[in-house]
Amino acid sequence: MSGEGEALIEDAENNRRRKIGLIAAGIVGGAAVAISAVAAPFVLPAMRKICLPYVPATQEQVGNVFKLLQGRSGSLVDLGSGDGRIVIAAAKQGFHAVGYELNPWLVWYSRLSAIRHGVFGKARFYRRDLFKANFAELDNVVIFGVPQLMPPLEEKLSQELQRNAKVIACRFSFPTWLPSQSIEAGVDSVWAYEAKDIVMRYLWED
Repeated sequence: MSGEGEALIEDAENNRRRKIGLIAAGIVGGAAVAISAVAAPFVLPAMRKICLPYVPATQEQVGNVFKLLQGRSGSLVDLGSGDGRIVIAAAKQGFHAVGYELNPWLVWYSRLSAIRHGVFGKARFYRRDLFKANFAELDNVVIFGVPQLMPPLEEKLSQELQRNAKVIACRFSFPTWLPSQSIEAGVDSVWAYEAKDIVMRYLWED
């Protein structure tokens, strides 16, 4: 084969490799954009001053929550409702159940899960910052918090809860409130607080 023919073949091979490289780069770039778009709602809450990481509640945790809510009824809100399992379980037990969650993907997942469990309309989910919510008319509040969240939330609830409300804290207790009941079970631990005790203490200290 002549040198000219070999050069043409080499050029053709180089062009083919460049095209493959461009296609591969496009695929990788597109995948990166797609992953970023999907991951952003999960990552952005972590950039806030206080974040509630998504850690699904275990069946034992869910059971412990409702042990301490036994005999209760009315409205219930789950703060940082994640995949909606507490709210859905509450709706099945007759509560007017609402979940507040910052992650829009989890909000939509929870709504679909409510349909799947037959409680659509009874279990409602909203994208909402819990520090912008008002708790004045709620009967029951459930929170799966993190240590840095509990002090400011304690202060907010002390000012807003009605006297007959009950608060259930999961995994981490409130720093100064005294629980009326508790179930000590490691990461599945839960604490119950009566608003009448909380409000009276807040007014006394104020």
